[in-house]
Amino acid sequence: MSGRPLVVFDLDGTLIDGYAAIGDALGYAMERLGAAPPTAAELRGMVGHGLESLLEKAVGPERAAEGVRLFRERYPQVAVEKSHLLPGVAEVVAALADRGHPQSVASNKPAKFSRLILEAKGIAGCFRGIAGPDAETPAKPDPTMLRRLMAATGASPAETIAVGDMEVDFEFARAAGCRIVLIPGGSRSPAELSDLAPDALLESIVELPEWIRKESTVNR
Repeated sequence: MSGRPLVVFDLDGTLIDGYAAIGDALGYAMERLGAAPPTAAELRGMVGHGLESLLEKAVGPERAAEGVRLFRERYPQVAVEKSHLLPGVAEVVAALADRGHPQSVASNKPAKFSRLILEAKGIAGCFRGIAGPDAETPAKPDPTMLRRLMAATGASPAETIAVGDMEVDFEFARAAGCRIVLIPGGSRSPAELSDLAPDALLESIVELPEWIRKESTVNR
């Protein structure tokens, strides 16, 4: 460890606005299974717990596996074009890297898709690890992903700050004994997130470096 806290970011709603890409691929899958795609507002309430969960909600458990296959057929075609870094993200991750903070990404999106997007947006090099669910790794809020990212950098839970935008991120961090910063990204309101009692609730990711600086000074 560098002596600086490890910062582990969620992806969708925290680093990127990827709802258009998710909505496109979900609509592609649902239409082929004879279901009407959700509205943009409905979609924001459905995401967060991984692709299998999303398709179960969208088309039911019986057709979820085929829905996942169809989603994965379409998603690589739109993932980069229809996903965008949220305001301030590039500057924040660069600033934290300059200060010596190790950074990683833990998303319920498969890691290959997260890496594809982050590489295309030019910030993948800021992250020591990019994790997602797979056959050996449960989706959030199971803390396995977070524990592996901490082990890879030698960080303890006390030396780790998770950053996200939903309840699942809060549960994920707390399950691993880590601090959690929540930043509303469109899926949840500030009031909904404040009810969780995170270590910090910020209006924007641009506030994160200063909050970490102050937090590190207090805990030094």
